[in-house]
Amino acid sequence: MTSFDTSPQLNVWRALLALVVVFVMLATTGWTAVRHQRGVTSPIQTALTAWEHGRINGHALPAHDGSPTRLAHFFDSLSAHQRGELAARYPLAVGNMNGAPVELRYRANRVALDQARQVEHRRMYDNRLSSVGHADAKKRMNRFASLAKPDREILSFDPLGAGRVAEVFGDLDKAQRVSVVVPGVDTNVLTFERTSRQYSAPVGMARSLYGAERGASPHTRTAVVAWADYTAPAGLGVDAATAMRAEDGAKRLNAMLRGLPGRSSVALYCHSYGSVVCGVAAHHMPGRVSDIAVAGSPGMRAQSAAGLDTHARVWATRDRDDWIQDIPYMEVGGLGHGADPVSSAFGARVLAAGDSKGHTGYFVPGTESLANFADIGTGAYKTVHCAGGGQGCLDGFSGNVSA
Repeated sequence: MTSFDTSPQLNVWRALLALVVVFVMLATTGWTAVRHQRGVTSPIQTALTAWEHGRINGHALPAHDGSPTRLAHFFDSLSAHQRGELAARYPLAVGNMNGAPVELRYRANRVALDQARQVEHRRMYDNRLSSVGHADAKKRMNRFASLAKPDREILSFDPLGAGRVAEVFGDLDKAQRVSVVVPGVDTNVLTFERTSRQYSAPVGMARSLYGAERGASPHTRTAVVAWADYTAPAGLGVDAATAMRAEDGAKRLNAMLRGLPGRSSVALYCHSYGSVVCGVAAHHMPGRVSDIAVAGSPGMRAQSAAGLDTHARVWATRDRDDWIQDIPYMEVGGLGHGADPVSSAFGARVLAAGDSKGHTGYFVPGTESLANFADIGTGAYKTVHCAGGGQGCLDGFSGNVSA
């Protein structure tokens, strides 16, 4: 297997560079730049407050943050009409409730998206806004209208700020294997999908992976989630260099994973800063997560795969032209994300990605990296290609385990 280790001398220079970055960031932005904004009420929180005071058939509704199993039992006890009534009355609450039936969540989120679209339509003609504000409202209105189309299956949605969203490709209820794409910086409701460079956006990544999995194993029922339901860092500033966004994202990711229906195994595909989210989440991930694959990773907030404290197989890949390889792989004063996941010392299974076209090309159809992801997602581990043409990343496999 090809070694990705660097010389001790180069590591010293990277350490010095990291210290310079710390000094510059603190001198120019200060620690206040990495704090969450406080005092802003989320539309979801408003919906959840209404849910807490709601009743059905004279009975109080269950706690929205109860276990997914308990919430699933609650919804199962209702008639179809009652479930539909709750989705219409509390769309943002039901649409983001882990444990609610996924088809009901899709329906609720269509209602929530249409309501959000109407809000943006009104903002387009608000005289208090600038021309830039009107243009932003138009973009958001069009995006919400697109997401609300009947053929789209939106698992979660939050219009607050830049927005959060997750979309499903395939039948999540009947899937034998589930894949989840966790994207990185600059991910929000407007960048959730792109016309140009479509495979650098969550929708393009997930749709491409879903197609590759179906092509690799037509008889395996798969589903792929484009999961952009966390507040990602905007740009490559202090937020991207710390774990603050990742810590909140990890909690949300694990909550979603625990709320998935069925018992199918789950593979995570974590790109760029998304790998930081997955690294933080790994310590408390449900046991159904069988694989964590990171691509173009700046680190996983760990010094080794063993340090992630997970039973899932850990895979890593990086294209030779990916600029991420030039960052300092260390953590200094809270900045940086730890060891390089493709280094031999880290201990991940290193995948080939020789034709992935830089930092955002890992999910482009026809690439070796996408083929590897599809093999992992369908359980066809023995056909995975290891970096350097060796078989080191396949140690411990006795055969394919596709469903």
